[in-house]
Amino acid sequence: MEIKLAVIGCGKWGMNHVKTAYKILNKNLISVCDINSSAISKVEQVSKEIKFTSNLDDVLNDSGINAVIVSTSAETHFDVAKKCLLANKNVLVEKPITLLSAEAFELINISNERKLKLMVGHVLLYHPAVLTMKDMIDEGLIGNLQYIYSNRLNLGTIRSEENILWSFAPHDISIIQFLTGSKPVYIGAKGAAFVQEKIEDTTLTYLKYPNNVHAHIFVSWLHPFKEHRVVVIGDKGMLVFQDSSKNEKLKFYKKGFSIVNGSIEKFDSDYEVISYPEKAPLEEEQKHFFDCIINDKTPRTDGVHAKDVLDVLEISQVKLNE
Repeated sequence: MEIKLAVIGCGKWGMNHVKTAYKILNKNLISVCDINSSAISKVEQVSKEIKFTSNLDDVLNDSGINAVIVSTSAETHFDVAKKCLLANKNVLVEKPITLLSAEAFELINISNERKLKLMVGHVLLYHPAVLTMKDMIDEGLIGNLQYIYSNRLNLGTIRSEENILWSFAPHDISIIQFLTGSKPVYIGAKGAAFVQEKIEDTTLTYLKYPNNVHAHIFVSWLHPFKEHRVVVIGDKGMLVFQDSSKNEKLKFYKKGFSIVNGSIEKFDSDYEVISYPEKAPLEEEQKHFFDCIINDKTPRTDGVHAKDVLDVLEISQVKLNE
């Protein structure tokens, strides 16, 4: 099978998809669709061979297109993805999959009924550092998992259509779900709005998982510097992934506590820098999507995974509103 792709939505992140897809597929990136017709100039800078349209029906009615990437605004994800699935297109939709669990469930059912791939753009699960962390955890190198925390902080672009929880936290929820391989048994969240009324600028989400594994997620777009950090603690060692660092992004610390003859003793040693393949996560994500279509595989970030993340977001939002 040959991939024939369309990208729907070419804002800032959508254009990253366009550039990456053209690099991978070249002329098999058939079409780009955006309601703003002025976006054609940006697409032509990538290639004048790519068809541009402002009419979604042009993509839906093109039987030669068998895959689409939906990179429109979050509130349109359900409607656009549903139309694409009903037009028999395999779909990679940006995060969050939808804004309601019931809508996500409907997309999953449609994709299953039509034997189509439904994948969601939780791009950090295609980052080689995150995959390396998962391998190290599964191999027992940090022992029994105890807790995970993540900071995703920046003086970022403040949005009016969604709060910081929905804007930043899906990345970290998806990572924690992936690393633990389980769903939380308890969710709590607190936040505060300063710039716009009822739109939180900072939130702290607490998650409890089976086997006494705990996690918390701190996100803010009202912060003096950029920090993207995930810390994973086990009883034999600890991992730190700091994507915002220029070098030494992934470190392993052989640190912790053990009980010796009834006494608690600390073990402590310097960190070891962990190497991993230098691969672009977005490119790896797209390649995975195409491979799943061609070889009939289940995507790592399929609709079920995305709905699990959405469930955490929804419950967290309820907690914020309490």
